[in-house]
Amino acid sequence: MQQREEKQLESALESIIQRVNDLKASLAAMIFKVENEYDTLNWPKLMDNYALISGQLISLSKVLSHDKCPNLRNLTVLPLMLSPERDEQLLQVTEGRISTFSHDLVPDYLRTKLEPLAEQKMITLEHKAQNLQYENAQKQIAAYQKVVSHVWDIVNKAREEWEVEGTNRGGAQQNSSVSDTHMLVAAVGMGKGLKMGPGNGQPNPTSGGMMVAPPGRPGGPPGQGQLPPSTQSMSMNKAPSAIKTNIKSAGQMHPYGR
Repeated sequence: MQQREEKQLESALESIIQRVNDLKASLAAMIFKVENEYDTLNWPKLMDNYALISGQLISLSKVLSHDKCPNLRNLTVLPLMLSPERDEQLLQVTEGRISTFSHDLVPDYLRTKLEPLAEQKMITLEHKAQNLQYENAQKQIAAYQKVVSHVWDIVNKAREEWEVEGTNRGGAQQNSSVSDTHMLVAAVGMGKGLKMGPGNGQPNPTSGGMMVAPPGRPGGPPGQGQLPPSTQSMSMNKAPSAIKTNIKSAGQMHPYGR
């Protein structure tokens, strides 16, 4: 009976080790692609790798839950020898991850249970999930799906913007016109292209030209060389009176009229 159990355990361990190695190889290949082939890596390739890893995990879980596979939780792993010195064989078996099998490393590497805090948290979550009502669970699922859909829309929108930006970067964007710049400099510096309007310096609405008048001349802007209307009217009213005062009769001015 004991020999039969040992054979089953040995066969189950071989199958488990093989699937774990396959899973490890798939994870290493995916990490290598993400780190070194990120320029050519696309979403379908990532999904294929995820599908492969997911299938390997399902296969491993089937082996662990098989009837012929002994319950590994009832087994205890004990170290045969502990040494603080460097072990080349151990380094080769662990692919360079562990060089010594000392008293400090054994509790971490041969742990068969979760850490106390993690285990307590897992137990709390399991009890909470078991006591959750069906209606509340459906509400939470609907809320999570709404959040995921919203995030999905944001990601799709950002991807479209990135694609548009990438397409626009392919061609040089022209933000200015050389001819318009020369035309503006010539208009400001030399008045080129500015036309006088018809009558009193008004701009010509048909030609689209501008009126430029020097200060003190008709047609210039108000306040520069022009008198206000009130001052102009006062000077016009005073002009006749000044002329009347200065005019004298010819008899008074004759030198022999005494």
